[in-house]
Amino acid sequence: MYLQSITINREKFPTLDAFPFNVPAFQETDHIEINSNIIFFVGRNGTGKSALLDAIARVGGFLPWGGSKTHRVHNNPYETKLANFISLKMRRRHPYGFHFRAETFFNYASSLDDILLDDPARDEYFGGCSLNTLSHGESFLTFFSGYSFQLDGLYLLDEPEAALSPQNQADFVNMIRKSSANGKKQYIIATHSPIILGCPDVQILNFDAPGIKNIEYKQTDSYRFYKEFLDDPKRFFCS
Repeated sequence: MYLQSITINREKFPTLDAFPFNVPAFQETDHIEINSNIIFFVGRNGTGKSALLDAIARVGGFLPWGGSKTHRVHNNPYETKLANFISLKMRRRHPYGFHFRAETFFNYASSLDDILLDDPARDEYFGGCSLNTLSHGESFLTFFSGYSFQLDGLYLLDEPEAALSPQNQADFVNMIRKSSANGKKQYIIATHSPIILGCPDVQILNFDAPGIKNIEYKQTDSYRFYKEFLDDPKRFFCS
């Protein structure tokens, strides 16, 4: 286990009126103990899951292997500054790892194609072909099962379910369980998927409650909503 705890220095926030410093989860949390090799961040949109994942990546110096945002529709000078106000307790100071962003994965797959023009042999780490020749879901799983998860390290994943069918989400869970079994790989995953959240023997951190707190699988909004929906889909739609 690489990441052991996260401290949020909220008393030093430069403002409480702009994102991410106006997020209640950060204003009401001082310290988070990490007790698993698989950790899930859960919560509604805007509760700070991706922001904290990004801050961990910046402090840890991890490359954004799924790409990073290259434009803004607004000007917020604080948007990427949470990293300046958190500290990490790590077993190893600079473990191998990366920060995966599902929303910009296409940018990464395209840049990999450019790399393969100069180093064609590198495709052996990604299933032996260009990721852009595969379906979106296939390219995700190929990326995860290849070079990405073969090396020991800390992996930060933001909504990996974005392109995965329900069965592929289950396959993804089995992949990370098998990969982390040696205790030398750790995954921190922001997700809304009740299938991915169903992974046994994990730590789930809830960003919806006052402060960031541990929560059980069946207490998550994702599980409860999907269960209610599947029990009676019609009641969720206008008649």
